[in-house]
Amino acid sequence: MIKLDDLDAALVGISNVWRDGSQYEAYVYDGDKIAGILMERDGASYEDACDYISFNIEGAYTGVHTPIVVWPE
Repeated sequence: MIKLDDLDAALVGISNVWRDGSQYEAYVYDGDKIAGILMERDGASYEDACDYISFNIEGAYTGVHTPIVVWPE
């Protein structure tokens, strides 16, 4: 599985996902917690952190074990 560097505090679990016609496991991360880490660590605004997550994490397909980002309500 692919783990996101320096974002362990945002890791919430592992999920089974169907990709390319087969079942795989992928790490699941909390989007709000990732944003909080980016804001604290990098000084990003919430909007900039969400943009980063959208383009660089959610928008990046790195294979069948690509991490999942969830946004709890």
